[in-house]
Amino acid sequence: MNAATTATEFPPPELRAGPDRTGAELKRGMFFNTIALLASNFRGVFTFLVARLLGAATLGTFLVAWATTDVLSKIGMFGLDNTMLAFIARAEAAGERARSRALFRIGVSLAVGQSAIVAALAILAVRFAGAKLNLNPQMIGVLSVMLCALPGVALYRICTAVSRGMKVMKHDIFSRGLTESSVTTLAFLGTLVLGWKTFGPAVAAIIGTGASGLVALGLAASLFRSVPPSRSTISYRKEARALLAYAASISGYDLINSLIVRLDVIMLGCFIGRAPGVTLVTVGIYGAVVEVASGLRKVNQAFNPIFAPLIAGMTTHGEQDQAAAAFARVAQWMLWILLPLLTVIALAGSVILSIFGPAFREGAMWLNIVALACGTNCFVSLAETVIMVQRPHLNLINSAVTCAIALAANFWLIKIYGVTGAAFGILLPYVVLGILRHRTLRLVFGWRRPWNNIAPPVVAALLALIPALICRFLLSGVMGQIIASVVFLGIFGGGWWYHFRRNAPER
Repeated sequence: MNAATTATEFPPPELRAGPDRTGAELKRGMFFNTIALLASNFRGVFTFLVARLLGAATLGTFLVAWATTDVLSKIGMFGLDNTMLAFIARAEAAGERARSRALFRIGVSLAVGQSAIVAALAILAVRFAGAKLNLNPQMIGVLSVMLCALPGVALYRICTAVSRGMKVMKHDIFSRGLTESSVTTLAFLGTLVLGWKTFGPAVAAIIGTGASGLVALGLAASLFRSVPPSRSTISYRKEARALLAYAASISGYDLINSLIVRLDVIMLGCFIGRAPGVTLVTVGIYGAVVEVASGLRKVNQAFNPIFAPLIAGMTTHGEQDQAAAAFARVAQWMLWILLPLLTVIALAGSVILSIFGPAFREGAMWLNIVALACGTNCFVSLAETVIMVQRPHLNLINSAVTCAIALAANFWLIKIYGVTGAAFGILLPYVVLGILRHRTLRLVFGWRRPWNNIAPPVVAALLALIPALICRFLLSGVMGQIIASVVFLGIFGGGWWYHFRRNAPER
């Protein structure tokens, strides 16, 4: 083992902690990202209203249509959002603000234009192929309407990527957190007044995403108002070619990753009436399960938006050791958040689902499985970011292998076990993807994730889980679930406080 490998695998405490500048940027960015994450959860009010006012069947139809739209949005984006984040971060690190502005204009034009074309072609394909494949007519109609949201989704994503590339995290609070959540909910209530029960949720989503995109555009554009004219000529055609060339491999694995994330819901929509227990109602219940569990994926939104530009800047300047230290630090922080959320879902799943209605308690077992899958996906996504800013084609390979496994697993398991098969069909690919990404970091980049980096939150969770399980088994019903969750959170919180107090730097 050479000295370089040793330094990366077991960095000294001062390197493992990272420089003050890096730590301050991470914490400041995560603060704003967390606020944006909490604000974006207000969109759950929209999902709650759909479930309560229109029932599980309508919710299931909407969520299948939204899942399909989200996958197709990746085709229109062509990986430009992740590419833009990396390119803007590098331009800012080099002090090329005029180039950042040019990249912003190019990215918006490409993303919105491509998404509009994809939406038009997809609507034609759905209308033509839906009847041929004997899909649910209501599903076909709602999906055809929902696809009109693609340009708004693209505008939001590309503009938010520009803001994040410039390390401005607070914009997402206003564009998605406040605007999309509130406008979508209000628009839905308006459609109910007009009597649009079948297409109301889809129309509300179109209005909400469009408003979010426009706000994100205005906020991103405000960052360039004071930029002086460039002294050198910037070739927009050359920059566009560079963006698209870099985005090609990112687009591939981004589309595949999105398909993996949404595959269970989409395939359940195709198996309605063709697999055991798969109906519009059970798909709606499973959709609510996915909505709750997907909150774990959103934990990544508190870290990745600031982590990605920092890693891009570090690797641009050859600071691999500092990048590895930042990765280890953020991985531990993420576990301190993920583990209590996962445990509370496991201990009180049926209570959480009951907010959608009594019938949704049926999905408690599915929630445990899907939550574990989403938590795994969130944790290993940090490795995806590191690979993306250095060798994006490796992410494409990892995701392609995982997608093949996901397709086979979902098809086979749903056909035999119905909705339960879909839950396991999404867990298996995430475990495989985590293994592949870990091996990539270890073999290609020489990075390690020493046990001492992730041990503190894991040990704290295990110690808190024992008394929580005792309470769960001794006390039945809703009160037992709530008390067990409170006991776990109390003991785990004490472990967190002890760890950070013990490791806090002396003043």
